[in-house]
Amino acid sequence: MAPLLRPRYSLPKDKFSAYFGSLKSQAYVDTGATSRGLPNTNQHGLRSIAWNPLGTLVATGAADKTLRVWNPEKPSVRFSTELKGHSSSIEKVAFNPVKDAELASVSSDGVVKLWDVRTKACVNEVKGLGNANSLAWAPDGSSLLAGNKNGELFQLSPTQSAIVSTHQQPADTNQMAFCWGGGKVFVPTREGRIRILSYPEMEPAFRHNYAVMAGESSEFTLKGHTASCLTAELSPTGKYLATGGADSIIALFDTKDWLCQRTVSRLLGPVRNISFTFDGSYLVGGCEDGGTGLEITHTETGELVHTVKTAGPCETLAWAPTRYCLAYSDLGTLRIIGVDGDKK
Repeated sequence: MAPLLRPRYSLPKDKFSAYFGSLKSQAYVDTGATSRGLPNTNQHGLRSIAWNPLGTLVATGAADKTLRVWNPEKPSVRFSTELKGHSSSIEKVAFNPVKDAELASVSSDGVVKLWDVRTKACVNEVKGLGNANSLAWAPDGSSLLAGNKNGELFQLSPTQSAIVSTHQQPADTNQMAFCWGGGKVFVPTREGRIRILSYPEMEPAFRHNYAVMAGESSEFTLKGHTASCLTAELSPTGKYLATGGADSIIALFDTKDWLCQRTVSRLLGPVRNISFTFDGSYLVGGCEDGGTGLEITHTETGELVHTVKTAGPCETLAWAPTRYCLAYSDLGTLRIIGVDGDKK
């Protein structure tokens, strides 16, 4: 019998599979998708999943423009909240790191909306971001970064409808991540490199301390992929930066020396999403195609510790912020492992 697990208790890797394998996977079915002529398949297309800071709510954004906030303890859709207003595919959702009920969402038509999930109200909206595909909060919750497929990054305020500043990048960018101090942001690029920029200046944070060839940049970047780098995620401990690429690889960089310590190459498709457990001990990657399982990796060794069988590929996923509880998409449906779905 698996041990009872309290929040914030870390499991060693030799006990993780026995514990996590004993937990149930609960489906959270959006019955409205069927009524809209979208059967329970990838037509519904969950594009993003996010937990709020306390782990009491889960938000999902879908290709069919559906933005929904779920109570993980109550899987019936009648206990969820639909937030209406987007007119295009929702590419990313993210809760404010310091405000439990403030949610940001960005759609592919270049609109960012800020929501109060308690009242269902859209409290702010920023337009004109182009073909947007990425969104991240600064750790103190005072600002956001959004990006589009043309390499533009936009600094936004949660209380202003105008763009604060625009920063054109030399290469197309993908889903970025902040350092926990908020002074740096890690920006994956189509070239397969990861830029480390100061925030809010958006200038290179590090440069080489040796002479470079004529025409070459002195900017220090991380190199870990042979194809486009699609996402970056900093571990909760701040020890590792994980990056996922179109080459189906997850690279783990030590944030002290900025060396690639190890890679995870078991995935079968482009890595669109990476998530660490609350203690940073384990990580999992989401692929847009290929594979019928989620492979949970031990961060320090790169060992596979557990596989979650799925019906199809899982593009988006997120570990809960306080416990070993995993939310993921499977054939267009949200599923969560590790909550008591029988609670009423």
